[in-house]
This record gives sequence, structure tokens and C-alpha cells, in this order.
Amino acid sequence: VGDLVNRGPKSLKTLRFLYRMRDQLVAVLGNHDLHLLAVAAGVRKPGSSDTLDAILDAPDRDELLDWLASLPLVHQEKDYTLVHAGIPPQWSIKQSLAFSREVESALQGRDKLAFLTDMYGNHPACWSDDLAGTARLRVITNYFTRMRYVYPNGQLDLKSKGKSPLPGRKVAPWFSYSERKIGKQNIIFGHWASLEGKVKEKHAIALDTGCVWGGAMTMIRLPEPDRKAKWYQCECPA
Repeated sequence: VGDLVNRGPKSLKTLRFLYRMRDQLVAVLGNHDLHLLAVAAGVRKPGSSDTLDAILDAPDRDELLDWLASLPLVHQEKDYTLVHAGIPPQWSIKQSLAFSREVESALQGRDKLAFLTDMYGNHPACWSDDLAGTARLRVITNYFTRMRYVYPNGQLDLKSKGKSPLPGRKVAPWFSYSERKIGKQNIIFGHWASLEGKVKEKHAIALDTGCVWGGAMTMIRLPEPDRKAKWYQCECPA
């Protein structure tokens, strides 16, 4: 569900591990993966807590980064959709896949550097069909890789990050709106470690249980006609 790097001390080892099994793997991009691509392109300075130097200095750096840049933001298969942060209430799965492809095209095309340069920012905070250019790509990226709380009209609240929003903000988790347009699609997501994987909504599956903060690494074996879903957890040192 994204953030393949920068969420622990062994980002290079993790990326190489996943790259070796790339033909048997489906992964989506998270905000930390995009951050790595921006740092590698020279349009963003590394953060003080980044664990990316080993990747940037690796002899196979270009091979790994090209593969990372080829990953989607959203992947849909049968009754399940994989995304790093979530799907905004006002978008259907069909719309989400189309918007994801817009960002993927920018990231994999000649305008990659321009996209990475203009990717950062909290505005626009709400989707509009009239959006174009980098503003359109930025809000799409923020929905898929940074979203937690949204207002009823779909406007992003990118300041609130805990189990409850900041005081005075009339927002709710993106997955809690009953009028979401995804239908019965199950959304598998990460990003929101403070939820600790606890989501009461039936069609939302939260996998981030804070491994990087000393919590657990969580996986789910999806249900099949002859077996139920099964959860696996491995405790991680802080």
C-alpha cells in the first residue's frame, strides 16, 4: 500500500527485495516514494530523518528508481482497490483509476521533472472538474497519497493527522461518509498509522499499524470462496 521506503532504516534493502519480486508484486506509490523520486531528481532537499542516502548512492539506483516511477497510484482488482491514503468520497472507482493514470503519465513522461517540482503544496484543497495543469495533478496526488480527513464537500484537511481531527474542524475520515461513490468496493490502504488498523466501516481495510513507530507490520490474506480472510502481524522494534 505504498511508502516502500523511508519508513525504516533499511530502505535500500527493502526496495531491492521488492524489485527482485516485481513480476509477482502489485504495489502503489505513497507520499514517501514520491518524495524519494523528487529528491533523486534534485527538486527537493532530503529531510533530516530520511533514510534514502543508501538508495541515492547505490550503483543500481537508476534501475530501482525507474521501477518505482512505473508504479500506479491506484490498483483495482475484482472487489478490491489498493491505494496509499484513500479514495475521496466524491469519486467512483472508475474516476479514481482515470485520475491516477493522469498522474502516472506525468510521472513517466517528458514532464516528470515539472510534475515533481510542482507536486508539493496543500492547494487546491478540493477537487473541481475545471482544474488543469499542475494544480489538477497536485490535488489528485494529495487525495491518493496524503488524505486522512475531508469536509463533506470533499475538501482536504491536511493538518489533522491523529485519531480525531484538530478542534473546530467539521471533518471526518474519508472512509466514513455513507454517500461515497465507490459502492461495495473494498479499499485497502495504509498511510494512517494512528488508526492502528482499527476501522469500523465494512469496506475500508487499514493496514498501517505503525511498524516504523514500534508498532506492528500487518498483512491480510484476502478471502476466497473456500476460505475467510486472515490477518497476520509481526511486532517491530521502535
